[in-house]
Amino acid sequence: MATEQQSNIAILGAGTIGRGFAVAFAAAGHSMRLYDPDAAQVDAAREQALASLASLAHHGLLDGAPEVIAARITPATTLAHAVADAALVQECGPERAEVKAAILGEADAHAPPHAVLASASSALPASAYAADLAGRARCLVAHPGNPPFLLRVIELVPAPFTDTETVARAAAIFTAAGLHPVHVAREIEGFVFNRLQGAMLREAYALVRDGIASVEDIDRIVRDGLGLRWSAVGPFETVDLNTQGGIAEHARRLGPAYARMGAERGQHDPWTEQLVADVVRQRRALLPLEDWSARGAWRDAAIMRTLAARKAASD
Repeated sequence: MATEQQSNIAILGAGTIGRGFAVAFAAAGHSMRLYDPDAAQVDAAREQALASLASLAHHGLLDGAPEVIAARITPATTLAHAVADAALVQECGPERAEVKAAILGEADAHAPPHAVLASASSALPASAYAADLAGRARCLVAHPGNPPFLLRVIELVPAPFTDTETVARAAAIFTAAGLHPVHVAREIEGFVFNRLQGAMLREAYALVRDGIASVEDIDRIVRDGLGLRWSAVGPFETVDLNTQGGIAEHARRLGPAYARMGAERGQHDPWTEQLVADVVRQRRALLPLEDWSARGAWRDAAIMRTLAARKAASD
């Protein structure tokens, strides 16, 4: 059996996500077979993958020649051929349960017994399409950011029937490919990535609908404000570092205002004392208050580097 560092990968589906996975895995040294029922789609994906690898090299983000790395992506003539010796089968088909069930069912029949069967579903949990598979214990969702070779986080979402060893093996393979697995504790539609993204999109649409701000201005606030900050730290660390006394003080000061804003949209998810205490406990375990000022300075320096990169790109 291949080691995680030398794993053969099967990618089923040569669309945007499949191509992105191919670039990420190839850049990390993995060999892979790329399959799509439309052979022309595979050819186009390989050409686009080479272009993406060349761009990574141009920006100093690739170790090796793009042509050599792109050669690790080989076309497969059939799905069975693609998965024949795979340690990881990454399904990247359409977001339809019946299609995913058919793809994974065929992969389950032909992949080696040790192979992880992962789906790049954006919102559908694995239990919606893998529950009837003989090998369902080796199935889970592996939902990436798009494109996976730039957004290096990947959500691993096991179904109730997924074996814990499957999750561990998937995490090891993705980590070896330079991705950062996030273990989602239980199935929930949209997982974490798209629930967070969806919450912002719902509010953005509402603000446009209500005439509060334009599409351009909302994008500007995120790009040059929230997003710039979030490129260095996440939402919990953001409010932790923005408030003297940390996240506990932030919740005390602004929790009621956020509750009123949510109520305007028919949402009632109060920050209870117990919930705030749990968040505070997790944040203080990550960052003791005595390190608060130093971490704030680190964040500012990280944002400055991003601003400098933007300025250099615009000059």
